[in-house]
Amino acid sequence: MLMGEFHHSLDAKGRVIMPAKFRAELGESFVLTRGMDGCLFGYPMAKWQALEAKLDQLPLTKKDARAFVRFFYAAATEQEFDKQGRINIAKPLLSYAQLAKNCVIVGVSDRIEIWDETRWTAFNDAAADNFDEISENLMDFDL
Repeated sequence: MLMGEFHHSLDAKGRVIMPAKFRAELGESFVLTRGMDGCLFGYPMAKWQALEAKLDQLPLTKKDARAFVRFFYAAATEQEFDKQGRINIAKPLLSYAQLAKNCVIVGVSDRIEIWDETRWTAFNDAAADNFDEISENLMDFDL
């Protein structure tokens, strides 16, 4: 299970050190792509393949389905760790997530998320302010 919050810096080449705890869970390679809320999603290969199977079931005749799949796959890259435990984030992904220097890598159950530190702080503060309301809205899921 991927969980926790780690603060790191990107180097000038767009590389970031992945926490050792996450490297062990992600395996030798994983897929990094655009995520929701302006962050990047990273999936271990087995989870990515399961997600691909679900995406393959989306109807080609639905405009929103085509748009989602295109957007999600177009920037997806397979990542491998270098000897220092770093990954190199592609320019389209850096741009999408507005990653410049300081970033936050978050474990979210079966995936990681990579956030610009400023965006993460804003998201986290808003979620903290509304946590009780968010929890109430999820009561139907028996949490």
